[in-house]
Amino acid sequence: MAFSFFKKNKKEDKGANKATTDSSRYYDLTVNDIIQETNDAITIVFDIPKVNFNYKSGQFLTLIVPINGKEVRRSYSLCSSPFLDEKPAVTVKRVENGLVSNWLPDNLKVGDTIKIMEPMGTFTTEYVSTNKRHVVMFAGGSGITPIISITKSLLNQEPDSIISLIYCNRNLDSVIFRETLEKMEAEHEGRLNVIHVLDDAPMNWQGHSGFLTHDMLLKIFERIPQWGEEKTTYLMCGPEGMMQNVLDILAEQNIDKSKIFKESFVSGTLDKAEKSTDAADGEVVTREVTVMYSGEEHKFEVEPSTTILEKALDLGIDLPFSCQSGLCTACRGKCLSGKVKMDEEEGLSEAEVKEGYVLMCVGHPLTDDVVIEVG
Repeated sequence: MAFSFFKKNKKEDKGANKATTDSSRYYDLTVNDIIQETNDAITIVFDIPKVNFNYKSGQFLTLIVPINGKEVRRSYSLCSSPFLDEKPAVTVKRVENGLVSNWLPDNLKVGDTIKIMEPMGTFTTEYVSTNKRHVVMFAGGSGITPIISITKSLLNQEPDSIISLIYCNRNLDSVIFRETLEKMEAEHEGRLNVIHVLDDAPMNWQGHSGFLTHDMLLKIFERIPQWGEEKTTYLMCGPEGMMQNVLDILAEQNIDKSKIFKESFVSGTLDKAEKSTDAADGEVVTREVTVMYSGEEHKFEVEPSTTILEKALDLGIDLPFSCQSGLCTACRGKCLSGKVKMDEEEGLSEAEVKEGYVLMCVGHPLTDDVVIEVG
């Protein structure tokens, strides 16, 4: 592949102290409203910027927040639907000791401006008005955020499709979008079925209680319509334990993996030193990498102790990123040549891995001819 259309060919610059910035990937959004969803969750509604701003249900925004003199990035899924909601919105749930998740509800005010990156994420689906499918969704806690966005859009865009939503929470007070879901069920009677599962259910609770176990899942599947695998798709977002239980039972039912889609919020502990040295296709040593982004070509060396993204940021190269743990896919790029080992592949689908996509925040070059195209 020829790279002649790139403006520059930057060699490694140890003294780089100014990041290159692609302003078209960033927006300054004004906060239009802040909605208190539960005691520990808020929805932030933004005014639409004057420039083009498009997103898909299931995608996320990376908020860049100034805290203690530093810019901190965190990704939050959009809960709004581009087909129904006039303004884009994200929902933020407090996390114990979470820097940004606590700063936002404590400090953000209507009228404030937040810098964000363009909408990203591949936890999306295409909508066809003639579709007649059954979409079974699983959400846990704040994992409802991208799920409700997709639910809104699907009900609006595919009038003959139906949704079964299994929604797990700690208790009734922690159910984000509870009233919204009740209204949606009433408006789309027979097309949206919400099944609540509560860890700590109140007296006289008629629904499921306890953790979403294997046996509970079997009982739930008995309650939802069975349209056959060819017309059913499965989406999930929530704690890893919950999603693994769902994946296990879907595997028992011989559900085709191509019909299962998941979005992860939290990654497990990763021992980079151990995983980075276990390379089947090559040895993790210092190697040169070429990254193409925003009309520029950057060449730099990456040491075994750092990832491709970490090295790029050290050199002042402003690449898109957010979670830095291999989940959000903000730093996703396509490996055009060479081989890259990833410490964590959770954020990519099997199809994306086969197509050559890599996550630079957990990526290490295994060959000397690695070329990655971003965007």
